[in-house]
Amino acid sequence: MTQAFLPFTRPTIDEETIADVVNVLRSGWITSGPKVQAFEAALSGYCGGRTVRAFNSGTATLEVALRLAKVSPGDTPITTPLTWVATANVMLEVGATPVLVDVDPATRNIDLDKLDAAITPRTKAIIPVDLAGLPVDRERLYAIARARNVRVIEDAAQSFGASWHGQRIGATGDFVSFSFHANKNITTTEGGALVLPGDVDPALCERLRLQGVKRFPDGTMDVDVLGGKWNLTDVAAAIGLGQMKRLAEFTERRRHLARLYFERMPKNLGLELPPADFENSNWHMFQPLLPRGADRGAFIAAMKERGIGVGVHYPALHLFSMYKKLGFKEGDFPIAEDIGRRTVTLPLFPGMVDSDVDRVGSAVAEALIRS
Repeated sequence: MTQAFLPFTRPTIDEETIADVVNVLRSGWITSGPKVQAFEAALSGYCGGRTVRAFNSGTATLEVALRLAKVSPGDTPITTPLTWVATANVMLEVGATPVLVDVDPATRNIDLDKLDAAITPRTKAIIPVDLAGLPVDRERLYAIARARNVRVIEDAAQSFGASWHGQRIGATGDFVSFSFHANKNITTTEGGALVLPGDVDPALCERLRLQGVKRFPDGTMDVDVLGGKWNLTDVAAAIGLGQMKRLAEFTERRRHLARLYFERMPKNLGLELPPADFENSNWHMFQPLLPRGADRGAFIAAMKERGIGVGVHYPALHLFSMYKKLGFKEGDFPIAEDIGRRTVTLPLFPGMVDSDVDRVGSAVAEALIRS
């Protein structure tokens, strides 16, 4: 009997949430309204009472955070080459020039030992990325940022539900950007949220989110800043509220499945497993590295033949054609390049059963032998 295809991720949306979405659709108010306000309040409660505003994507939150941090043409914000390309694209969107710092081979996050040397007087912001849900060392990161008077915009797109030494990601820090895309640990189908520091006016954030419009009690309006169309809908927020109720359950399940992977992955075929962090990481993804010399395309094809989906998160972004045109080249960031060529994302989501991990482990062993 052929087994059902096992994707590398799949959202878990329960019937109660589906019913709430139906109620929103029937209410007649489907764009930003009371559900968005309730979702923002739930996010604020999760983040220790900090001000949170919801958006239609995690990309929008990053761009707005850069604008709120006054990053503009001529500035050189810093990030890592091992991230979804959106992290650097938003820098270009505000006219800035991305500066990249290679990653730590142990954590696969930005190498904090190399960060300070990359900061110049034109560096107004750093965007660290919590790859696969493993947080960057927050103490070291903020010590560097404070010493150099640089803002931090945490790209926590993958780390909602993670923590750093007992503190939830989002409960502390400067700007914190979350994503609720369909492949994230909780989803709104598409969406994101931005946690605001105390020195930023939430009203300005709201105007940037919706075309720069400022409304007055007498019904008149003005536009005093250039904004975008980045608001979240009530339909999406209803899904987010349902997902929030199950976040702890989802995180616990992901950690359990990750532990099983460590037990059941083949140990003698050269596979390099990810950092085994069960204190801080939310295990957004499980990403081993293939042996050097292995054919990743052949590996992925062999896994697909066995009914198992595999992702690639991420190729080193400076090797994309657009970034090569900006002057980046192969060899600039060798650790990120090596990881980017060998990484594979194996199935990991709360709806998996334990036997799925056994199935993946067996398929990985067979695919490695073939590739």
